[in-house]
Amino acid sequence: MSLAAEVLDAARARGITIATAESCTGGLIIGALTEVPGSSDVVDRGFVTYSNAAKQQMLAVRAQTLQAHGAVSEETAAEMASGALSGSDATLTVSVTGIAGPGGSEHKPEGRVCFGLANAFGVTTETVEFGAIGRSNVRAATVEHALRLLLIALRR
Repeated sequence: MSLAAEVLDAARARGITIATAESCTGGLIIGALTEVPGSSDVVDRGFVTYSNAAKQQMLAVRAQTLQAHGAVSEETAAEMASGALSGSDATLTVSVTGIAGPGGSEHKPEGRVCFGLANAFGVTTETVEFGAIGRSNVRAATVEHALRLLLIALRR
Protein backbone atom coordinates (compact mmCIF):
# COMPACT_ATOMS: atom_id res chain seq x y z
CA MET A 1 0.00 0.00 0.00
CA SER A 2 1.33 3.43 -0.89
CA LEU A 3 1.92 6.08 1.75
CA ALA A 4 -0.85 8.20 0.22
CA ALA A 5 -3.26 5.25 0.43
CA GLU A 6 -2.32 4.77 4.10
CA VAL A 7 -3.07 8.44 4.77
CA LEU A 8 -6.44 8.15 3.06
CA ASP A 9 -7.36 4.96 4.94
CA ALA A 10 -6.40 6.52 8.29
CA ALA A 11 -8.40 9.67 7.51
CA ARG A 12 -11.38 7.64 6.35
CA ALA A 13 -11.32 5.59 9.57
CA ARG A 14 -11.48 8.78 11.64
CA GLY A 15 -13.94 10.68 9.45
CA ILE A 16 -11.36 13.35 8.65
CA THR A 17 -11.11 15.32 5.41
CA ILE A 18 -7.85 16.76 4.08
CA ALA A 19 -6.78 19.87 2.19
CA THR A 20 -3.29 20.91 1.13
CA ALA A 21 -1.61 24.30 0.80
CA GLU A 22 1.43 23.95 -1.43
CA SER A 23 4.11 26.25 -2.67
CA CYS A 24 7.39 24.50 -3.56
CA THR A 25 5.64 21.24 -4.51
CA GLY A 26 3.22 22.91 -6.92
CA GLY A 27 0.39 20.46 -6.20
CA LEU A 28 2.35 17.23 -5.96
CA ILE A 29 0.95 16.37 -2.51
CA ILE A 30 -2.68 16.70 -3.58
CA GLY A 31 -1.70 14.85 -6.75
CA ALA A 32 -0.31 11.94 -4.73
CA LEU A 33 -3.47 11.76 -2.66
CA THR A 34 -5.85 11.97 -5.61
CA GLU A 35 -3.85 9.37 -7.54
CA VAL A 36 -5.42 6.82 -5.21
CA PRO A 37 -8.82 5.59 -6.42
CA GLY A 38 -11.65 6.55 -4.08
CA SER A 39 -9.80 9.50 -2.57
CA SER A 40 -12.73 11.86 -3.15
CA ASP A 41 -14.37 10.89 0.13
CA VAL A 42 -11.34 12.18 2.06
CA VAL A 43 -9.72 14.87 -0.10
CA ASP A 44 -11.47 18.23 -0.05
CA ARG A 45 -9.15 20.45 -2.10
CA GLY A 46 -5.63 21.63 -2.77
CA PHE A 47 -4.38 25.20 -2.84
CA VAL A 48 -1.34 25.79 -5.04
CA THR A 49 0.03 29.14 -3.91
CA TYR A 50 3.38 29.52 -5.58
CA SER A 51 3.51 33.32 -5.43
CA ASN A 52 3.30 35.49 -2.34
CA ALA A 53 0.22 37.17 -3.85
CA ALA A 54 -1.49 33.78 -4.12
CA LYS A 55 -0.59 32.98 -0.51
CA GLN A 56 -2.21 36.25 0.56
CA GLN A 57 -5.27 36.03 -1.71
CA MET A 58 -6.11 32.35 -1.33
CA LEU A 59 -4.88 31.55 2.18
CA ALA A 60 -4.98 34.90 3.98
CA VAL A 61 -1.24 34.88 4.70
CA ARG A 62 -0.53 38.34 6.07
CA ALA A 63 1.77 40.71 4.19
CA GLN A 64 3.46 41.47 7.52
CA THR A 65 4.33 37.80 7.95
CA LEU A 66 5.87 37.60 4.49
CA GLN A 67 7.80 40.84 5.03
CA ALA A 68 9.08 39.89 8.48
CA HIS A 69 9.84 36.21 7.93
CA GLY A 70 9.73 35.54 4.19
CA ALA A 71 7.77 32.97 2.25
CA VAL A 72 10.04 30.17 3.46
CA SER A 73 9.38 30.26 7.18
CA GLU A 74 7.44 28.37 9.79
CA GLU A 75 5.36 31.49 10.36
CA THR A 76 4.23 31.47 6.72
CA ALA A 77 3.69 27.70 6.77
CA ALA A 78 1.47 28.12 9.85
CA GLU A 79 -0.64 30.80 8.19
CA MET A 80 -0.88 28.71 5.01
CA ALA A 81 -2.14 25.70 6.97
CA SER A 82 -4.60 27.84 8.94
CA GLY A 83 -5.80 29.57 5.79
CA ALA A 84 -6.40 26.23 4.09
CA LEU A 85 -8.40 25.06 7.11
CA SER A 86 -10.61 28.16 7.20
CA GLY A 87 -10.92 28.30 3.40
CA SER A 88 -12.05 24.71 2.94
CA ASP A 89 -14.34 22.05 4.35
CA ALA A 90 -11.31 20.02 5.48
CA THR A 91 -10.68 19.10 9.10
CA LEU A 92 -6.92 18.57 8.65
CA THR A 93 -4.55 20.53 6.44
CA VAL A 94 -0.90 20.35 5.54
CA SER A 95 1.17 23.18 4.09
CA VAL A 96 4.61 23.32 2.53
CA THR A 97 6.82 26.22 1.52
CA GLY A 98 10.49 25.91 0.70
CA ILE A 99 13.45 26.29 -1.59
CA ALA A 100 13.56 23.33 -3.96
CA GLY A 101 16.46 24.80 -5.90
CA PRO A 102 18.61 25.48 -7.59
CA GLY A 103 19.74 28.39 -5.51
CA GLY A 104 19.04 29.52 -2.03
CA SER A 105 21.10 31.72 0.24
CA GLU A 106 23.21 31.53 3.36
CA HIS A 107 20.13 32.21 5.49
CA LYS A 108 17.69 30.09 3.46
CA PRO A 109 19.63 27.31 1.76
CA GLU A 110 18.47 25.06 -1.03
CA GLY A 111 16.56 22.13 0.36
CA ARG A 112 14.98 23.98 3.30
CA VAL A 113 11.25 23.27 3.55
CA CYS A 114 8.83 24.51 6.20
CA PHE A 115 5.77 22.41 6.99
CA GLY A 116 2.52 23.25 8.74
CA LEU A 117 -0.32 21.08 10.01
CA ALA A 118 -3.63 22.56 11.13
CA ASN A 119 -6.80 21.15 12.65
CA ALA A 120 -9.42 22.36 15.12
CA PHE A 121 -6.90 22.02 17.97
CA GLY A 122 -4.28 24.32 16.47
CA VAL A 123 -1.27 24.52 14.19
CA THR A 124 2.12 22.85 14.40
CA THR A 125 5.14 23.61 12.25
CA GLU A 126 8.57 22.26 11.54
CA THR A 127 11.48 22.89 9.21
CA VAL A 128 13.39 20.15 7.43
CA GLU A 129 16.76 20.64 5.75
CA PHE A 130 16.82 18.17 2.86
CA GLY A 131 20.05 19.70 1.52
CA ALA A 132 21.10 20.52 -2.02
CA ILE A 133 19.90 17.20 -3.44
CA GLY A 134 18.38 18.68 -6.58
CA ARG A 135 15.01 20.23 -7.29
CA SER A 136 13.08 17.06 -8.13
CA ASN A 137 14.55 15.21 -5.15
CA VAL A 138 13.67 18.04 -2.74
CA ARG A 139 10.13 18.10 -4.08
CA ALA A 140 9.76 14.31 -3.84
CA ALA A 141 11.18 14.29 -0.29
CA THR A 142 8.78 17.10 0.64
CA VAL A 143 5.77 15.14 -0.61
CA GLU A 144 6.84 12.06 1.33
CA HIS A 145 7.48 14.04 4.50
CA ALA A 146 4.14 15.85 4.25
CA LEU A 147 2.30 12.55 3.82
CA ARG A 148 4.15 11.11 6.83
CA LEU A 149 3.19 14.16 8.92
CA LEU A 150 -0.45 13.65 7.95
CA LEU A 151 -0.25 9.96 8.84
CA ILE A 152 1.27 10.71 12.25
CA ALA A 153 -1.45 13.28 12.96
CA LEU A 154 -4.15 10.82 11.91
CA ARG A 155 -2.80 8.07 14.15
CA ARG A 156 -2.77 10.18 17.32
